[in-house]
Amino acid sequence: MAEKPSRDPLQSVLAPTVVVKRKKKAHGHGHHGGAWKIAYADFVTAMMAFFLLMWLLGSTSKYDKEGIEQYFNTPLSALFGNDGGASAHTSVITGGGKDLSSTRPGEGKKSQTQPVPQSIARAAVAMEDLQKLQQLKQKLVTLIEQVPALRAYKDQIRIAITSEGLRIEIVDSLKRPMFASGSFRLESYVTTILTNIGASLNDVDNRVSIAGHTDAVPYSGNQAGYSNWELSGERANAARRALVAGGMKESKVLQVRGLADVLPLNKDVVDEPTNRRISILVLNKAAEQAFFRDGGRTTVDEARPVDGAIPVAVAAKANVSVAMAK
Repeated sequence: MAEKPSRDPLQSVLAPTVVVKRKKKAHGHGHHGGAWKIAYADFVTAMMAFFLLMWLLGSTSKYDKEGIEQYFNTPLSALFGNDGGASAHTSVITGGGKDLSSTRPGEGKKSQTQPVPQSIARAAVAMEDLQKLQQLKQKLVTLIEQVPALRAYKDQIRIAITSEGLRIEIVDSLKRPMFASGSFRLESYVTTILTNIGASLNDVDNRVSIAGHTDAVPYSGNQAGYSNWELSGERANAARRALVAGGMKESKVLQVRGLADVLPLNKDVVDEPTNRRISILVLNKAAEQAFFRDGGRTTVDEARPVDGAIPVAVAAKANVSVAMAK
């Protein structure tokens, strides 16, 4: 018969206790928490604010800093109606301190429109005027190339920008004269040229000066007292009439003059055909002002200021026509 185990209480107490530990197998990486992300975001924000502050301090003038400092030192001065400080100015910031928009030393710089220097204004007007004349020149060159009636005589049409404006010259040719000898009547092809370019001159508001030129050969007509001066003046007037017939506004004419042989293109040849010519000058604003200021002289004086408008009393004259010794 088997022996029954002892039920001695002391023996059960002294017996060793067996502890079984069970380890759980880890699956991947455990969760580390998100507290560090918040701390890092706070750090980045603080650094951004710091560098922004450094940039603002570096780009702020000494006077602006003083104004900001005084504002925070006395933020309620405007509410109590003090005579000095912010109450004396119309600042967009209510409170104390000095107005940053003031121009007085220590109070910042006032934001206001500064007057444009006169020299810069004149240069801007001259540049705009030059651009208009260059556009007109390009239009006339294109017109001459595209219109057969003008293209056939393009070797007698000269267009150039000068210090006085846009000069259009129609010169004589040995094989194709503009006028009969001693006459002021235009040949038909010259009339065609002038009537075709007349309307194009209306593209700009600049005034026009027309001059007639002859060669140095003395006038041999039977009319007593009649010379190249009268002849060149009448030829200039004939050109004016052809331009107006072509569509040019008559009010654009500022001057019509005869210069005889005083401005030859070729001084060495007495009867040089190109010296016999019609010159149409589209005056720039500087030359136009010089005309009214100096009594008919159109040469530009760079040392004198040029106003943007013609004197009112003179501008009321719609047409000024001058023919020398006519």
